Amino acid sequence: MGDLLDEECDYLFKAVLTGDSGVGKSNLLSRFAKNEFRFDSKPTIGVEFAYRNIKLADKLIKTQIWDTAGQERFRAITSSYYRGALGALLVYDITRVATFDNVKKWLGELRELGNSDMVIILVGNKCDLDQYREVEEEEARGLAELEDLFFMETSAKDNVNVEEAFLEMVRRIHGIASQKTLDFHTNFEKLLAFPNGKEILSIHEVTPTKPNSYCCSF
Repeated sequence: MGDLLDEECDYLFKAVLTGDSGVGKSNLLSRFAKNEFRFDSKPTIGVEFAYRNIKLADKLIKTQIWDTAGQERFRAITSSYYRGALGALLVYDITRVATFDNVKKWLGELRELGNSDMVIILVGNKCDLDQYREVEEEEARGLAELEDLFFMETSAKDNVNVEEAFLEMVRRIHGIASQKTLDFHTNFEKLLAFPNGKEILSIHEVTPTKPNSYCCSF
């Protein structure tokens, strides 16, 4: 993976992990970035982040994922880190219904402070503890459909759907970014056309103008 991280990337995507303290955000990130799980994981203080490079089609995407503290006392610190984030994993613990009840609060924060087209994946973590479940999958799926979110249950401990959740987020971000690039090229080509619609230049024919070294020299 070291060589891949050193390669020149085609895209750099920033994403955040958010949700209540203790839902497993740090272990999800550790599993995705380093394929590690810590039983003695401690609460995140402020903000931490990790990188993971992903090959998608013929593009190399560097994904920078920020792990935000879930404790209220760190909210003033972490709120600024939503800015510029193109995606988010909104995580709750399936064994603690209170963390699911707070999903709407976190969702409101994401939509207030994040980009309007941010990709949000709702993640029910710790599905390996199904015998202690307090949040039914159908209830979470219903909320996701109501709020237009992609939903997935994961287990950082057993490495269930962790890769899939992050990759789904990256695929969706890439789709939006690709569409924006296409729209930019289309609109730019329109600007190069006469009012009657006759195109005078193709964007592929536009090249940077280099200064003439002999200009104004006598």
